[in-house]
Amino acid sequence: DPPPVVETLTAFAPATVANLGPGFDFLGCAVDTLGDTVTISVDPGVEPGTISISSITKLTKNPNFNCAGIAAIAAMRMLKVRSVGLSLSLHKGLPLGSGLGSSAASAAAAVAAVNAIFGNPLDPLDLILAGLESEKRVSGYHADNIAPAILGGFVLVRNYNPFEIMPLVFPGDKDLFFVLVSPEFEAPTKKMREVLPGEIGMKDHIFNSSQAAALVAAVVGGDVRVLGESMGSDSIVEPRRAGLIPGMEMVKRAAVEAGAYGCTISGAGPTAVAVIDEEEKGREIGNRMVEAFLEGGGLKARATVARLDRVGARVV
Repeated sequence: DPPPVVETLTAFAPATVANLGPGFDFLGCAVDTLGDTVTISVDPGVEPGTISISSITKLTKNPNFNCAGIAAIAAMRMLKVRSVGLSLSLHKGLPLGSGLGSSAASAAAAVAAVNAIFGNPLDPLDLILAGLESEKRVSGYHADNIAPAILGGFVLVRNYNPFEIMPLVFPGDKDLFFVLVSPEFEAPTKKMREVLPGEIGMKDHIFNSSQAAALVAAVVGGDVRVLGESMGSDSIVEPRRAGLIPGMEMVKRAAVEAGAYGCTISGAGPTAVAVIDEEEKGREIGNRMVEAFLEGGGLKARATVARLDRVGARVV
């Protein structure tokens, strides 16, 4: 039952791009600029050992059915907190159902804040496991969002039983930009998972495995071109999901024609993500992708050019 070291603090966790094309449920990365913010406070009016959600937008205040609340409760249980109660305030910087790890960002910020208010006794793997309790309830037991949201950078989920992750370090002297284009359209994770095949052929398995391996090699080698080409070469998941996102196929073509090294669906979508190594070029690509969403799908969209977030969830 650790005592709190401060009365209140705020933590931020970044948006994430899961799957990265062929890395379905085992590859993901964090991107800067976008994310969720959680403030945790010691609250004498809350029953010791429990948490109350004091402020939130568009979501339930019941902590047992809210991603930030579920993750915060899991972290408190790990810490065996019994002497104080906490109140939580969540500010959503990410839209729901965007494919940018909205639930994971909330969970990551919550566990980082709970851990910090008690002096950071939990290690990053504990935080990921606490966040996974939330992901399991709201979007499925997969760590390709929550792991990079907490750790930052690229993360490979090597195994779920026993749980094992491998951070992948992209070279610090290389430029990498993500062009994130989010249309005004919601793609619920559950619905997007329902279209996935129950079985895949050997040819597709071999191809996707080789692309995922090339992507990992490109990340640690800092080869943005191969990273993008591999990211845009998924033959299993993206073809099933693209048809559910109006204009997605045209958006992908537009990105590549504008100079992107590759383009795919971020997570379950509908956000499209392209990669490039020049920020100004990224803005041009984003404009073309926005135009393609409107022309091909009749959807308004907004583009953001972001860098790799190398820090992950942190106290701000």
